[in-house]
Amino acid sequence: MPTSLAIPADGPADGPADAPADAPADAPFDLTTPTGRSALATAIRAWGAELGLSAVGITDTDLGEHEARLLNWLDAGLHGEMHWMARHGTRRSRPADLVPGTVRIVSVRLDYFPDAARHAETVLADATLGYVSRYALGRDYHKVLRRRLQRLATRIERTIGPFGYRAFVDSAPVLEKAIAEKAGLGWIGKHTNLINERAGSFFFLGELYTDLPLPVDPPQPQQHCGSCNACLPACPTGAIVAPWKLDARRCISYHTIELTGPIPVEFRRAMGNRIYGCDDCQLACPFDKFRTSGKEPDFAPRHALDGSALVALFGWNARQFEQRLEGSPIRRIGHERWSRNLAVALGNAPSSAAVLDALRGRRDDPSELVREHVRWALDEHAARCDDDR
Repeated sequence: MPTSLAIPADGPADGPADAPADAPADAPFDLTTPTGRSALATAIRAWGAELGLSAVGITDTDLGEHEARLLNWLDAGLHGEMHWMARHGTRRSRPADLVPGTVRIVSVRLDYFPDAARHAETVLADATLGYVSRYALGRDYHKVLRRRLQRLATRIERTIGPFGYRAFVDSAPVLEKAIAEKAGLGWIGKHTNLINERAGSFFFLGELYTDLPLPVDPPQPQQHCGSCNACLPACPTGAIVAPWKLDARRCISYHTIELTGPIPVEFRRAMGNRIYGCDDCQLACPFDKFRTSGKEPDFAPRHALDGSALVALFGWNARQFEQRLEGSPIRRIGHERWSRNLAVALGNAPSSAAVLDALRGRRDDPSELVREHVRWALDEHAARCDDDR
């Protein structure tokens, strides 16, 4: 099992790095005794808090119940074109198959909801603005949380010496929500996101797979959704086809982020002004009234992505897209898909000279994908104009 995790050179400056593993050790823990292992687990939770993590839990590797749900979901084809999910098979639900030697998983939570951003509901209600999922307004969370996990692992190693571990932040076949649920960090809600009764669901998850025989935390005794189904009708495209069952092929987040080809016409109007991801099911959840504000400066909005005019964003050329979204999770979809998404949103926007000029200016875009969505958008405006006569 690897004992290190490479951190990108452009990782955030989130405080001084911990001392290297050969620095003077903290108080020793006797891992041959239950008391020593329990003390280390307590220390790991405390170190996580010192590093700014919102919560830390520990669980074992038995994900059999969740594996059955995963396989049924894949067999039904509900993953759409995310072929890698099927390709990895049960490695996702069997941690020791992914990282041999794993016996325990340290699951961590990092809250991100940016209170400094324009209100989500306000942006969604203004069809001239582009709505970006709240998690993607600032710096790429993979880098931020991965660095914290590495610093946590380094702190453990400084204390007990070398041990086997590997860190993950949405970067490998890992059932992160199932793991977090088992580790007591919350429960999986009917919208399939993890919910914490005191923090809502706007948080990132990360994991340390480890060979340390730590005591495990109990899961919550029950999930608290009860009879509430608020998230189901809140989905603009009906992607939550039943409680705890998401059809990714209908999901706006899937269409705007994962889908590489054309967005199905049947979902374009329902997308509204959502140009990257969708938060509607979370915003509708009663528990998100208690959501915890993210305290990480890296998650604060950049380049006014919390509510910029669609016309302005559509005007970015490829170079501007790359420069302005450097360090952003949005950058990975590329300028072509970004333009595709914006063309749909502009097709849903109120007709105006600015909107029509922006679309007409891209009718001869080099990308056929963009041109097709621009044609659709212009047709939408033409149809509305005819209806108004």
